[in-house]
Amino acid sequence: MTISTKGRYALRIMMDLASHMGETIKLKDIASRQEISEKYMEQIIAVLNKAGYVRSTRGAQGGYQLVRAPKEYTVGMVLRLTEGSLAPVECLTENAIPCEREGKCATVEIYKRIYEAVNNVIDTTTIQDLLDIESEKASDFYVI
Repeated sequence: MTISTKGRYALRIMMDLASHMGETIKLKDIASRQEISEKYMEQIIAVLNKAGYVRSTRGAQGGYQLVRAPKEYTVGMVLRLTEGSLAPVECLTENAIPCEREGKCATVEIYKRIYEAVNNVIDTTTIQDLLDIESEKASDFYVI
């Protein structure tokens, strides 16, 4: 399982909006801070907007903001929205075609454990947790 730029950038967009709670943020400002193509961000923000994770405001003072508090969005919510299934193998996806080896496959058990571990991490980590980690890392960075 590899998380694409779409998923990674969606998390960065959500974090950027979360760090400016209560403000309406222009896409070009997020693109500049996050060093992401504004055109690519438009595609990602459209997905986030359609899902109801962000709200858009039109006009000169327009932009985007989170609909809910950062602690109410999990990493899993954002990644599943942008990536689809995060299953490590096809047979564990939601609409998998039944496998003829299912009853005797030993390796599927390790894939299930990997999938459960990934889900546990991403479903218990919130956007607020990511902001806290980012803040902690920034405070550890010391330059003379």
